[in-house]
Amino acid sequence: MQKITEICMNLHSLANNFSRVSRRLSVVSTTSTFHHNTRHCHSERGSCKKLEDIIEKRRKEASRSVVVQVYSENSYPELHSYCSQFGQIKEAHHYAINQYGENLNYILLEFSEIESAQAAVQSSCFARDAQVLPVQSSFLYFGKGKPIKCTKDAKLATVNGSSVTSNEELHEWLQMASSIDDQLKILCSATKLNDLGTRMRFLAAQQIEKSLTGMFPYAKVLPFGSSINGFGKMGCDLDLILELDEANRPNYSSRLIFHSKELTDARYQIQKCMEKIGDVVELFLPGISNVRRILRARVPIVKYKHEFLDLEVDLSMTNTSGLYMSELLYLYGELDERVRPLVFAIRRWAHTVSLTNSVAGRWITNFSLTALVVFFLQQLKKPILPSINYLVSKASPADTRITIDGINCTFARDLHRIDFKITNEESLGALLFQFFEFYSDFDFANRALNLNEARKTLKPDFSPMYIVNPFETSLNVSKNVSLEELERFRMEVREAAWLLDSLVERTSVAPWGLLSLLLKGPATTPRKPMLDVRKLFEGMEVEEEHEEEVPTERLKKKPKETTVDRRERRR
Repeated sequence: MQKITEICMNLHSLANNFSRVSRRLSVVSTTSTFHHNTRHCHSERGSCKKLEDIIEKRRKEASRSVVVQVYSENSYPELHSYCSQFGQIKEAHHYAINQYGENLNYILLEFSEIESAQAAVQSSCFARDAQVLPVQSSFLYFGKGKPIKCTKDAKLATVNGSSVTSNEELHEWLQMASSIDDQLKILCSATKLNDLGTRMRFLAAQQIEKSLTGMFPYAKVLPFGSSINGFGKMGCDLDLILELDEANRPNYSSRLIFHSKELTDARYQIQKCMEKIGDVVELFLPGISNVRRILRARVPIVKYKHEFLDLEVDLSMTNTSGLYMSELLYLYGELDERVRPLVFAIRRWAHTVSLTNSVAGRWITNFSLTALVVFFLQQLKKPILPSINYLVSKASPADTRITIDGINCTFARDLHRIDFKITNEESLGALLFQFFEFYSDFDFANRALNLNEARKTLKPDFSPMYIVNPFETSLNVSKNVSLEELERFRMEVREAAWLLDSLVERTSVAPWGLLSLLLKGPATTPRKPMLDVRKLFEGMEVEEEHEEEVPTERLKKKPKETTVDRRERRR
């Protein structure tokens, strides 16, 4: 018995090693073809799809798909045999979620036809001897039944497809890379949102949409942000926008007109609408828990956890400009193959040194970091990215987008219409170093970053960091960043430039290149305020605010102020 146990343990160890080697080979393969594929795409820009076309393709995939909870990935042959009665199965992807210490397995099935997915849902039943709300959805589980003859050729396209690359694996791969350029490509390939992650996000959107189309037949729920703009990483949160009134409704000329309630106070009614949608989501939709309604924010949202997909979701109604911003960032990522790896590296570095935080507060956000990268690439002697105004000048009438609030989000969306010649041939490693150098000397005290004009402009107010909002140019997308956090950013970029310059040579033992930035801790820690101003107003009725959550690693020691810091503060 002991020998059998040892053999099983050895086989398990071999399987884990094989899995690690397979993932490593996959990343290396992706890196080796990275340059060829993207260069081919940019040489034939007309063949690259617009983001709205990709979104529509993903929506159709979701409408043909169901998610089935199973005992393990080994349940797939039997599941395949059972579900084949509804129609041809096009693809199947397995993923696992660790919930309350238990490993739960799911298989995402995509049928060839939407009718097959609908038939599978219609044939499903509710649990016996249990009082449940009988709500149909695309989320099912595979119960026990009579033995079925399994299909021999049933193969999963993905096993453990939602697993996130561990820091240990990633650091090992970066250490083995042949150059800093390869390190950035490996980081991007190993951490970016994969196909299954995207499918899961569109299924989450479809669930909300289906729950509302009975009352709102033209409703659409669309992902936006990092889930679709090409800069999303595995495990990132999901942002959804609900559009109740489809712009392309048929038959506006009909003489029969619906009686409808008028929007007299749009903001109040949107808040009430979001509140009721939050109730529907919380009470009726399976898999959704921990629903929070944040209705007094500038953009009212409903936040929730999707347990079947392991996603944190933010649902909004009026954030149409966020969807168009996703299109803009997607377009910038498609213009040059170096943009996304550089953004992934900067974001990972910022997270490592605690410049960013998952909790909203005074810290710089991933969106602001992406804007910093875009602006830097616009400022080079040989620019890699054009200004937003240039993209606007290349727009066709079909590219016109005006939000309900009157915000103009028009710019060229077809790559073949953008005649922007890129002559810059700098390596990724060189661009990474130049990014840190550029912002170590940037005059944040007096200058704003204007991506629309691709130039520095005078700051209109005293915000420590000012990045002009590309669509609402009177707003500052980095208004939340405090002076203290800006100073920390300046210190960290200076140290990163020094480290990258000092440890550029590849070694087999010591961390080098990008890895040297990802293994270090923060250079400084923020000081805690000496006085809580709110204490001055004790006894007065003031609106309660939530205190920011400060990472504990930032409070361990007080930073030393250098001569350079004092000079910068006086300036």
